[in-house]
Amino acid sequence: MATVTEQLATAPPPGERRRRARPRPARRRRVDRVHYLFLLPVLVLFTLCITLPAVMGIFFSFTDSVGFGEFNFVGFTNYAVMFSDPAILSSYGFTFLVALTTVVLVNIIALTLALGLTSKIKGKTALRTIFVLPMMVSGIIIAFVFQFIFNNTVPAAAEALGVGPLQESILSDPSLAWIAIVLVTAFQYTPQAILIYIAGLMTIPRDVYEASSIDGATPWQQFRSITLPLVSGYVLINVILGFKDFLSTYEVVVGLTDGGPGTSTVSVTMSIFRGFQKGDYAYQMANSTIFFLITLVIVLIQLRVTRGRTQF
Repeated sequence: MATVTEQLATAPPPGERRRRARPRPARRRRVDRVHYLFLLPVLVLFTLCITLPAVMGIFFSFTDSVGFGEFNFVGFTNYAVMFSDPAILSSYGFTFLVALTTVVLVNIIALTLALGLTSKIKGKTALRTIFVLPMMVSGIIIAFVFQFIFNNTVPAAAEALGVGPLQESILSDPSLAWIAIVLVTAFQYTPQAILIYIAGLMTIPRDVYEASSIDGATPWQQFRSITLPLVSGYVLINVILGFKDFLSTYEVVVGLTDGGPGTSTVSVTMSIFRGFQKGDYAYQMANSTIFFLITLVIVLIQLRVTRGRTQF
C-alpha cells in the first residue's frame, strides 16, 4: 500500500490538475466555403420567386393599383374596407370551418387506418398501396369525379332506395355544400397522414404491447396508454401540416362548387384569385397580406405549443 509521501510524489502539480479539470472547449468546425456556393442558387431563386413578390405585394396593398400602370398611395384604406366587407368575412368563416372540420376528420380516419395497416393482417402491403393512391391524382380531377358522384350517383341511388333527403345533390344546398368539400378534401389528404402515422406506429416496440397483454390490458387500454402517447408527436405534425394545407384549399372548391351555390363556398384563396381577375389587385393584395399573417400566427402558436412535446 502506497504511503502518503509516495502519493504526494506521484500526484500531478496543482496547476496541472486545474488544466486537466478544465477541458478546453472544442474548436468550432469551419464550414467549407463551397457549401455556401451550393446554397447560393437556392437563395437567389427563393428571393426572386417568393420573397421579392411577397414584399412587392405588401407594398401594393397600400396603393390603388390595378396590377399595371400608375397608382396612388391610399394608406390603410384597403385594409379598413376589407374588415367591413361581408364577402371577405364570409370567405374567412367558410375557410376556417372547412379547415377545422377537415383536420379533425383526416386525423381520426388516418390514425384508424394506420392502426389497421400496421396490425397482423394479410395483404397489408397491398392495402397500403391502395390507400395511398389518391396522393397520385390531381386534386381537381378528384373534385370533378366527386362532383359527378354527388350530382348523379348519390341522388339516383337515394331515389332507388327511397331515401328522400339525398335525392337532391348536396352541392346545390348552401347549408350542406361545405360538407361535400370537407369529405373530398379528407379523401385527398388522408393518405399523406396515413404514411406519417404508419412511420410513427412502426417505431413503437412490440415488447411494450406484449408486456401490457400479459398484465391484462385490453386493446382500448393499450391504445389509450401506449399508442396514443407514443405517437402524439406525429399527431401534432399531421395537425400542423393539415391545417396549413386546408386553409389554402382551392382546387377542390373550384372542381366541386366553384364557390356556389351563390357565394356560400367561396374560400379566401378563391376570393383572392377572383379579385385579381376583376382588377381588384391592391385590394386583394391587402387580403393576401392579412391571410398570410393569420396563417403565420397560427403556425407559430402551434409550434410554440408543441415545442418539446414531440416524440420521435
